[in-house]
Amino acid sequence: MAAGKVMDPDVNLIREVKKAGGDTLKRCYQCATCSVVCKLSPQDKPFPRKEMLWAQWGMTDRLMADPDIWLCHQCNDCSINCPRGARPGDVLAAIRSYIYKKFAFPSFMGTALASPTALPFLFLAPILILLGCIYFSAPLDASGQFVFLASSEIDFNLFLPHSTVDGLFVFGNILIFLFAAIGFNRFWKGLKASGHESRLSFVGALIKTATEIIAHTHFNQCETNKSRSVWHLVLFYGFIGSMITTGLVFLLIFIPHYLHEWKIFDIYILPMPPIELPSPIKILGALSGLALMVGGAMLIFRRWSNRDEVGANGYADYLFLYVMFVVGVTGMLSWICRSYIGVPMLAYVVYFIHMVFVYFLLWYMPYSKFAHMIYRTLAMIYARSIDRRPRSFVQAN
Repeated sequence: MAAGKVMDPDVNLIREVKKAGGDTLKRCYQCATCSVVCKLSPQDKPFPRKEMLWAQWGMTDRLMADPDIWLCHQCNDCSINCPRGARPGDVLAAIRSYIYKKFAFPSFMGTALASPTALPFLFLAPILILLGCIYFSAPLDASGQFVFLASSEIDFNLFLPHSTVDGLFVFGNILIFLFAAIGFNRFWKGLKASGHESRLSFVGALIKTATEIIAHTHFNQCETNKSRSVWHLVLFYGFIGSMITTGLVFLLIFIPHYLHEWKIFDIYILPMPPIELPSPIKILGALSGLALMVGGAMLIFRRWSNRDEVGANGYADYLFLYVMFVVGVTGMLSWICRSYIGVPMLAYVVYFIHMVFVYFLLWYMPYSKFAHMIYRTLAMIYARSIDRRPRSFVQAN
């Protein structure tokens, strides 16, 4: 006679999953339709059937160490075909939201980003910090007034000095990524503790995974939600392009400026002429901002127009999309206001809003859906290393 197993359900997990958008969890009666229709599910121990069972039983340890949670790309084929309306795709999205909170460091930040009531306070932090930067670092004229208030020229450096913004960006991101690394390391250790034998090195798995992410290979297997993969790709490349543009601006403009200010080399003691960005970088920045706007707008529109088909309608999903969209819109408007409209205060207000949303996005990255870029990538690397591949890819080869 087989030995019995005592179950100790994590009731808090069940409660959190329901709260985050997986309120249909208990409708599942394990028919396995979801696993059959999912093209991304592996042949052996397919998802999301087992994840639905584990979530129903509050088996937190199993779910936290399960890479399959992240192999799901929210195609929603499973939810559309579910005969009971259990919406497995939404449940898996809710579990991913719980993981952001579970591995958060410090933990209270994970709780705050998961709660709509904390949102005003989360925005208040970057608002007050940036206002403080203006008050303490914006240049003053002889009468003690801020120069940007009287100047007819639009110069963001007079309003929010670049040295202050850069310092905040570098220091804040270093601190946040250190915090994030703690959560990501815990997650990776959990994956490795599952005991599967690696068949591919980390570097080899990383290269193959990066290729799949860049091409959105798995996303393109979707049926119900196929158009979502297109707009997700547009948003993805818009963000990557924006980051590349920011890095090039820092490298070509601000580093020479600081070398001149700090007199690092004798050559920089002489007055340095203003440096203009090459046209290709300006074009890349404009196209990236446009991609953020269009990709974000289309993903939001699709959710508004057909919530059931798109799925993943939890608070974390909407918050991330809105913030990304506003970052793109305000970035483009800042450029338009400075270059074409020519109204200083309008440009400064738009730029201030843009910086608030940029810092909101970056500083809260480990605790929001933005972290899915890292969690999903790590899970896909681990799955690739143990040769856990989608059924459709195995059958094709």
